[in-house]
Amino acid sequence: MKNTWHFKQQESPLELRFSLSKLAQHYKEQLSDATGSQLHRAQEITGLIESNPKLVTGLKNTEEIAQYQKEIDNCLNDLFPNALQHNEIKVASMPFQEAAIKSSQRYKDIVAIPGNGFIPKIKNFNDDHYYIMGCSIILMKCYNFKIDFRRPFFYEIPDATGMMRHYRMLYNADYVAIEKKKNTPVITQEDVDILLDSFENIDLWREKFPPESYIFKGFVIANLYDATTDASISNLKSGLLRYEQENHDFTHDFHTIFQSLFNLPELQIGFSNYNKEQQTFELVPFKEISSYLLYGQSEGSCNSILCKGSYDSVFKTGSYFAISDVVKYHKQNPSIKMYENLYDQGIKSVILAPIRNNGQLLGILELASPNKGALNSINSNKLADVMPYLVDSVLRSKEKQENEIDLIIQNECTSIHKSVYWKFEQEAKRFLKLQLEGDSNVQFRDVVFRNVYPLFAQVDIKGSSEARNTATQQDILLQLSNAIEILEEAFKNENLPIYEQLIFTLQEYFKETTLALEVDSERKILNFLSSNIRPLFSHLLKKNDELHKLISSYRSQLEDNLGLVYKHRKVYDESVMLLNRRMASLLERKQKEAQKMYPHFFELFKTDGVEHNMYIGESITKDESFNKIYLYNLRLWQLQMVCEMENVHFSLSRKQEKPLEVASMILVFNTSLSVRYRMDEKRFDVDGTYNARYEVVKKRVDKAFIKGTEERITQAGKLTIVYSQREDEKEYLKYISFLQAKNQLGDQIEILELEDLQAVTGLKAIRVNILYKQQKGPNKKEFYTYEDLIDEISS
Repeated sequence: MKNTWHFKQQESPLELRFSLSKLAQHYKEQLSDATGSQLHRAQEITGLIESNPKLVTGLKNTEEIAQYQKEIDNCLNDLFPNALQHNEIKVASMPFQEAAIKSSQRYKDIVAIPGNGFIPKIKNFNDDHYYIMGCSIILMKCYNFKIDFRRPFFYEIPDATGMMRHYRMLYNADYVAIEKKKNTPVITQEDVDILLDSFENIDLWREKFPPESYIFKGFVIANLYDATTDASISNLKSGLLRYEQENHDFTHDFHTIFQSLFNLPELQIGFSNYNKEQQTFELVPFKEISSYLLYGQSEGSCNSILCKGSYDSVFKTGSYFAISDVVKYHKQNPSIKMYENLYDQGIKSVILAPIRNNGQLLGILELASPNKGALNSINSNKLADVMPYLVDSVLRSKEKQENEIDLIIQNECTSIHKSVYWKFEQEAKRFLKLQLEGDSNVQFRDVVFRNVYPLFAQVDIKGSSEARNTATQQDILLQLSNAIEILEEAFKNENLPIYEQLIFTLQEYFKETTLALEVDSERKILNFLSSNIRPLFSHLLKKNDELHKLISSYRSQLEDNLGLVYKHRKVYDESVMLLNRRMASLLERKQKEAQKMYPHFFELFKTDGVEHNMYIGESITKDESFNKIYLYNLRLWQLQMVCEMENVHFSLSRKQEKPLEVASMILVFNTSLSVRYRMDEKRFDVDGTYNARYEVVKKRVDKAFIKGTEERITQAGKLTIVYSQREDEKEYLKYISFLQAKNQLGDQIEILELEDLQAVTGLKAIRVNILYKQQKGPNKKEFYTYEDLIDEISS
């Protein structure tokens, strides 16, 4: 093997000397108790080494190695037995040097395949790692510090087919000795404490362990085994994880994996999701996993959650940030929130690992231990081998989160209901098939459901337009009053006639608005305030403290985008939104139960109240299973739901200062019709001229009057059922009787005729009072009528 290898030319704290001193010691010990061939072999080796003292003091370069190659081969023969030459993959070399001093025949055969003097290189091991590994060996061998930098080392060597094979190396350091040179500084516990948090600071390691300040005497034996199968399985897992659907919580598995990886049974895992749009960290919404950085918060700004060092690691370098002694850093920096949060949770060492994909931050993996020094910048590098799996997992989680958000949006808006999704899927398959066949003119056709029965109901907020106009009027008057007050204060300080003129104009607007809010009043007043008052107030803000206080209060009540006071309207709008949300939530929850009874189409709308459409029939389902009993069941279910939604309103009204009034109505359509999903309008609509009558009635009937009167058919506290056929009346009177027995409806039943609508005649209605359930208690009735509610609120 003469001149076939060389020492790697790179900095190291170790001066490398190939030496057989430890091997000679082994054979000397055999001289006293060995017999036969073993004794003869021990005598041969000890004699050979004694006659060549440089094999003990150490060979410093390749030229000297070459001079003694024959003797070295002889001395190492016992470590490379002939019987295992073609079985073992073994190399004798200097530490972390790619070339071999002596090797087994199988190793020679493997590295000969690539040709051209191929020398394998250790994967993912750079010069800085080489230097720090030398320092770690010194700390363990000379100072008995347990520094854990046991990352697996791999060779990648192509085989005869060109496939890359992965070989893992196991080092044997039995024949190694480390000697400290004269004048080399001694390493203290304080030095070690600093180094534990400074893995990436190569200059510090060079300062504590100057180049070639220690002597390495000996050699290492590297045993290799083919780990290609393990590597392939790992890659397969990574690929599968991108696509497989998670059906259970992986939190426990995550903890177990990392506890094994770091050999720390107390290790805990946290995660902070990064929201790029908001520049915040937040809890993962779909995992039962905590965040030690957020510490009980659902979200926090990046600047406040992280210290400067961790912020730079996470956002700039992408490197791991380790704290081996949280208590020390907290004492030194008690005002930094991150150290305070970790300290309060009993965490004494931590690693923060940014999860990045193509340079983009996805989140932070948090490794926490209750033990000082357990986690540090050295063992943080163990994450390098699992980080690809973590990136895939977080990407998958984010994709799932986006899907969940899409689902929420669909539930809040008009969407394709799952009961009819199959029909759209069929049309999509037809569309795709024709496209693949080359039909460039193919279009997605309207989807039609024939012979379905419609059901419509609404719980409408009464007088919503008037209430909103009143709230707007009150807001305008409040704003004008506040503006007048500010100008009067300004007039006191500066007796300017222009202030007096502006006050006069505002007072005129105030009088007009008090009398009535005209159609263009809001626009006219807003224009005047924007052009004349807003710029003036910016000037007056600097005049004195009193004006500053009044103007700041004035501005705090404005709606940013319009510049108008948004107080009374806000109260009204929030009341409407709360009522809508409560009623819609109940209806959507109960809908899931109704779908299990029999599948049907359902869509919900929230305006000034809540209304819903349902369609049931054979064409909604794939199976031929429809019977009218399911229609009757759904009608009864709808009737019950309206009663329950009214009770939601009842419960909420008792807590509101200005309760809203609602009126409920159900529209009964006796015959089946066809429903078409119009692709141009992206919505469902009834199909055909005759069926359009149903839509006309839906839009107008709740404003209709009782025939011969000016009384609206819908009233607060009563449920109105509009129909046209005598058989519908009989059917719903049965349902009413049933719900009276269940104390959901009262005994005040009216049969009414409606005045004719445009193109619609002969409509009738059943009107019945609703009972509101009250929590039982002393001196309280269990059920209330609407009149009882009004009396209680008024008292």
